[in-house]
Formats: sequence, C-alpha cells, structure tokens
Amino acid sequence: MEKPHAVCIPFPAQGHINPMMLLAKLLHFRGFHISFVNTHYNHNRLLRPRGPSSLDGLPDFRFYSLPDGLPPSEAEATQSIPALFESVPKHSLEPLCELVRRLNGAEEVPPLSCIVSDGCMSFTLEAAQRFGLPEVLFWTPSACGLLAYTHYRQLIQRGYTPLKATDFKNSNFHHSLKT
Repeated sequence: MEKPHAVCIPFPAQGHINPMMLLAKLLHFRGFHISFVNTHYNHNRLLRPRGPSSLDGLPDFRFYSLPDGLPPSEAEATQSIPALFESVPKHSLEPLCELVRRLNGAEEVPPLSCIVSDGCMSFTLEAAQRFGLPEVLFWTPSACGLLAYTHYRQLIQRGYTPLKATDFKNSNFHHSLKT
C-alpha cells in the first residue's frame, strides 16, 4: 500500500506557517508523504540564510512554492497582510492546480490523498474539487487569538472595540507612556 500524500499550504505569514509546519511534521511522523507549499517569497526567505539546498532532506517531505502575485519587496520586510489576502487567491489557484497535476503525474511520489490548507486559503477548496481530493481547512490562530475571536461580540457590545484614536488620548495607558 502506498503512503498517503498530503499537500500542506499555509497562509503566507509566520503565525500561519509555523502551525502548519508542526501539523505537517505530525502527519509525516504518522506515515504521510508531505508536499509543503509556501509562496516564492517565503520559500526564498527560508533558503536565504542556509543556502539553496537547505530544504533538501527527506525524500518524503518536500518543499514547493507558488507565486503570491505581489511585486518584489525588501528581502526581510513583512509583506502587507491585506495585500496578501487580496492577491494570493487571484494568483495562486492556477499554479496550485498545476502543482497538483505535476505531483499526481510524478512517479517518484505517491498520488495525492488530500489537501490540508490554512483556513485563510479557502481558494484551495476549488483546486481540491477540480481534482476530486478531500480537503481539510486548518485554523491556525493561537489559543489567545481563538479566545479573542470567541469574545469578539462581547467586546463590541461593551464598546471596547473597534478602538478609536480618542480612546488612546483619554486613557490612563496614554498618560503612563508620557511619564
């Protein structure tokens, strides 16, 4: 029986890449062949300090990259999150589909079993549907982030959010920063 093969694709921000990498490592440990997919920008950031062959390692845990559609930016600058949310779905779907085609046709890797995608990368559902693959959307926020999401309605109802500039001007926090 061939190994199951998962494509893991995080949203291109560190707080999303790290949890997806941990999940990919767990799946690999459980016997999955892993194809981990970053954007070209983040893939190059991983390669830069360690060299072009630094991601070569295990034959059953491979790294790939897709375009994000954004213009080139400073090597170590954080990309604009709103720009990524707008650009990635428009510019990454077809390259992802091409990668899926290539992986399914490659003799050196097992056929794809599923796509595991960041919950912010829902365009991947279309790719999974095109190829008849099951997909899991993985939600990556921290426990603190999840807690904030679950209380967001109460924060609005109590007037704590959205924050306004006047909230900072009149707050004790603002005055404590001056001293």
